[in-house]
Amino acid sequence: MSLHPEYLKVFWKTQHQLLRMDGALSLPERHYVAIMAAARHNCVYLVSLHSTFFLQVGGDPRWLEGLDSAPIKLRRLNDLNKILAHRPWLITKEHIEFLVSSRGGNFWSLAELIQALVLLTHFHALSSFILGCGIYPPEGQNIERPPSPDVAMSEGSNTPQEAERLLAEIKKLDEEEQETSQEEMETRFEREKTACLMVTSNAAQMVQSNCSPGVLCFLDDPDFGYIDFSRRGEQAPPTFRAHDYTWEDHGYSLLHRLSPEVGQLLDDKFQVAYNLTYHTIASHQGVDTFKLRRAIWNYIQCIYGIRYDDYDYGEVNQLLERSLKVYMKTVTCHPERVTRQLYNDFWRQFKYSEKVHLNLLLLEARLQAALLYGLRAITRYMT
Repeated sequence: MSLHPEYLKVFWKTQHQLLRMDGALSLPERHYVAIMAAARHNCVYLVSLHSTFFLQVGGDPRWLEGLDSAPIKLRRLNDLNKILAHRPWLITKEHIEFLVSSRGGNFWSLAELIQALVLLTHFHALSSFILGCGIYPPEGQNIERPPSPDVAMSEGSNTPQEAERLLAEIKKLDEEEQETSQEEMETRFEREKTACLMVTSNAAQMVQSNCSPGVLCFLDDPDFGYIDFSRRGEQAPPTFRAHDYTWEDHGYSLLHRLSPEVGQLLDDKFQVAYNLTYHTIASHQGVDTFKLRRAIWNYIQCIYGIRYDDYDYGEVNQLLERSLKVYMKTVTCHPERVTRQLYNDFWRQFKYSEKVHLNLLLLEARLQAALLYGLRAITRYMT
């Protein structure tokens, strides 16, 4: 992240607020929630790191023996954790009611639940970033890491000119902007949503993603994982129309009311990630990358069934070629399956810093999508 200091600054502010500042959850509880979240993606790096932090802030060592050794209250967070991590569109107000209406002293207050929701989504998305960048503790490494940060992707010297193709597509979109009917916009979204089913990597599917014992003990129902929002032969859940429950008007508003500092920092982080640009594509300078960044963001949220009514999803296919889509979907939905081959197969002409930039967009787009589903369920419970 230090390759992108503007983002890193707001990231550290957010992380500090979530883990160190005043809040409804105790410091050990926060780190334990982080462990639970990272375990869903077998992110050994984060599980190890926050196990250490958990002990440093006075956590009970017995909790680290596994989820069964944690207090019942934390164990009851398991369903929310696994659904947010893999299928956030399944979250309903009943999941919220189950947590806040329990008897026997194991209930969650709304303030505690909001903090837990943000921590879970934060660390699910951070796991995607870490595994997408090839960050593993030495003892947990089982695939090759990407090259060092200052190395450009020289493998691209004999490949098709990806950067030139991308620049040409951006130019074409700029020159051919025209009005598209709402019906056609919806058709293009449905087409893209269905096309997501075909975006898979045989290499990634073959990767052994068995959890290490140090991670498995923090999991309940380890076989529960991502499935496509829209699957062949099955009725898909209703599309989440972003304009019916927006981050700006609804999600941020709810968070700001219950946890103003966190709400503001998350909003700042989304804005920085979405707008971050150096006006470059590979070796080309002075490029307006807005359409590319928007296509990346909207494609990730499309995978989670979120549609923006005013966006033409035809742009996604023009700007994002297949190997890039495969990498993006794997990092977002199955980060434990990311391999160096997947990493090397897209944007071969691009610098490592540009690939890290992509992973920041994936982190934040995924985080916002899961938050929107979770906050919408809390809103429905409250009303």
